[in-house]
Parts: sequence; structure tokens; C-alpha cells
Amino acid sequence: MTEYLGHDFQANLYGHLRDAYKHDPAIEYSPTPLWREFAWPKDWLKLRCSAVYYGLGIPRGNKQPVMLVPGFMSGDLLMLEMHRWLRRMGYDSYLSGIVWNTDCPDKTASQLMNRIHRIHNKTGQRVSLVGHSLGGMISKYIVQSEPGIIDRVITLGSPFKSLVKAHPSVIGIWDQLKDNRSGLVGRNLKPSCATGFCTCGFVRSILQPKEVTPPQFAVFSKNDGVADWHSCLEEDSCMNSEVDCTHIGMVVHPEVYRVVGSRLAEKLTNH
Repeated sequence: MTEYLGHDFQANLYGHLRDAYKHDPAIEYSPTPLWREFAWPKDWLKLRCSAVYYGLGIPRGNKQPVMLVPGFMSGDLLMLEMHRWLRRMGYDSYLSGIVWNTDCPDKTASQLMNRIHRIHNKTGQRVSLVGHSLGGMISKYIVQSEPGIIDRVITLGSPFKSLVKAHPSVIGIWDQLKDNRSGLVGRNLKPSCATGFCTCGFVRSILQPKEVTPPQFAVFSKNDGVADWHSCLEEDSCMNSEVDCTHIGMVVHPEVYRVVGSRLAEKLTNH
């Protein structure tokens, strides 16, 4: 009986806290063309039919370590195409170990930092991060926390200019995950997670970003059906690259691959 009452109290408390965080100015709804996302398989077909897929005109790497970070509700499976392509292009590519990116971003970042440290110790080189959507926002948090072991960051359709600025249905899914968290899905999520009321390092890195030495490049698409493309831009326009694809298609589009290959090959003078 005591255990039941304790569980009931926790459930009621969680409900009250959830309601308290509903009105958050850091979360903005954006009427992005979500319907366009159904066309993402076309982006993959374009890749397979392009010269970029076979490495034509793409500068080759020299075994530099690169880690790929998937987006919200995604995992390493969606990043496999880019992972294999980067290896063919001469990079020492690593997957993140994320099966489904639905947990607290701060907790996820901590786990990724441990993995990055192991890669850094193994290779003796700084690690480049390529992050899609939420994965790019997590990557920007990591570079602010560990700038000494990060070579550069490339974000793909990541709305880092505001904490959350996306289609209402995407924000709704995040809220549902917090309401229905379990041992397998969102186990570390709290009512304040990814809101402006949270005081974790991830939220601070978005709302109050630190200036760090490693360069941070951004890839965006005005046809993005999930994230508002205005919030995916770096302040310095030279760091931004526009492509024409869907949000999901960012990880399989030939022009994105061309940009990633070019950015990874840029010589840096600040290391």
C-alpha cells in the first residue's frame, strides 16, 4: 500500500511539473513543410546515382577520426550510408553507439564524450563530429565542453540558434516521450528536459554558447520539413552551406556528402 501511494505521489508530482513547463519561450513552433519529408527516399536515390557516391571530385582523407551523431528519434542505422562512404573516402569513421536518440541530450552527450575520449586516445588525433539535427546540437555542446580533443563540427539541419524551433508534431513527440518514459525509451528524461527551464550543460550550451577554437560548420536546407532553417545557421555566413533536400535526406543526399567531404578536408590554422 505504501509503495502504491509513493508511486501515485510521484506520478502526480511529475504531472504538475510537466504542466509547469508547458509555457516555455525557448520552445517555438514553426510551420515547416513536414509533408515534404515523405520524399526523402528520392534524396537517397540521387546519392546512389551521383558521382559523389563513388568519390569523384571528393578530396580524400588520411585516416582522420570522424564520429557521426544521429538526430532525434534516429540512430546509427540511419547514419550507416555516410559512415561507409566516409571510410571509402579515407576517413576513420565511427558510429555513435546510439540505437535510438530519445534520451536526455545531456546524458547522451556524456556518453558520447567518453566514446570520443577513447577514440582520441586510440588515434592520437582530434576527432571531427558530424551531427544530424539533434545530433548536431549535441555535437556543439560537446565541442564547448571538450574543445581540446575536437577537430571541427559539422551540423546537418540542426536548429541550434534556438533551443527548439521545429514543427509542432516533432515537439509533440518529445512531450509524449517525457510523459511515457521507460527503461528503454527516454529513461533519463525529466519534465524540464530540453526546455529553457532546464539548467543542464546541454541547454546552457544552446542558450548561452561559449566561443571555442574548433570551427563549426552548418549545412541547411530551405526545404527542411522539420527544423526552421533560419535557426540552423552560423553567424558567420562563410561557415554555412545550403543544400536542396529534406530534413531526413540530409544524411543521404549527394550535395550534403560533397559539403561534408569539402569541410573535412579544409586545412585549419588554429590547431
